[in-house]
This record gives sequence, structure tokens and C-alpha cells, in this order.
Amino acid sequence: MNFFRHRPIGLPALALLIAAAGCSSADDGTRAAVPDPGAKVTELCQNLDGTLPSEVDGEGRRDPEPASALTAGWGNPAIILRCGVPRPAEMDDPEADGVEVEGVGWLLQKRDDGSYRFTTTLRRAYVEVTIPKARAGDGMAPLVDVAPAVKKAIPEGIAD
Repeated sequence: MNFFRHRPIGLPALALLIAAAGCSSADDGTRAAVPDPGAKVTELCQNLDGTLPSEVDGEGRRDPEPASALTAGWGNPAIILRCGVPRPAEMDDPEADGVEVEGVGWLLQKRDDGSYRFTTTLRRAYVEVTIPKARAGDGMAPLVDVAPAVKKAIPEGIAD
């Protein structure tokens, strides 16, 4: 549910808004798009946020901007978690790569920039973990740290 009304803003206000947005960032400049799931999935994601570890792959938690219970980050370059993302189309591909880590299934996607994106499968909410190229040598170690929280907070099933 969106409580904001869309109203046209004047050009000076728009310029000020763009300038202010350019000045706002996390300490390391990490940004992550915040998903916009329905109420049920948002509640699951908020539960997940409360169970996430303070460290992943030996790195402390440093959440990306904008601040949200639907996103989390660890280290620099940041491992980014986004909860409530849409179902990836690649899940329809019978040839898609998948892995299971600590009892949680993940779709594995190597991206063109050398990073990896993992998205949970068969859970009531889709959780995405992106591992940047500079951290890809750590393998699936970040998922070992994140999976227990996902398993606890996001029940098995098909996402709405």
C-alpha cells in the first residue's frame, strides 16, 4: 500500500531533490534498490532483518542506502541482501544452475560484471544475495552465514 500521493513538483524543487539525493550515501557509497513486495512478504522480510547475522564471511554489517528492513549489506565491497525481490525469470529455465546451502535452495546466476547473484527457491519470499566480483573468490561462504536466518524467517513454500 502506498501512502504517498503523486503530485507534480516544480523544476526548482526537482533540481534540489536531485542534488540532495546525490549527496546521500552510505559510508562506502553502497546503494541497493529496495524491493516493493506485498504486505505478507514485507512482514516476512522484516522478520528476516531481525535474524540476520552481524557478520557475513568475516565482514561486519554495513547496510546500503536507502535504509530499509528489506536490504542488508556486509563489508566493502558489499555483499548485498535484498528481500522481497520478484521471482527471476531464470527460474523457469530447466538448465538454470542451483545450489543448496544449509537447507536453503538458491538459483545461481553469474553476472556479466563477474559478480554472482543467488536467489532463494521454494520460499514464501524471494531473497537475493549479490556477491561482488572482488569477493567472488570466497565461494558460497556468505550463503553459509545467511542461510540459517533465511531458513528461520522465511518459511518453505511458493512466494505470493
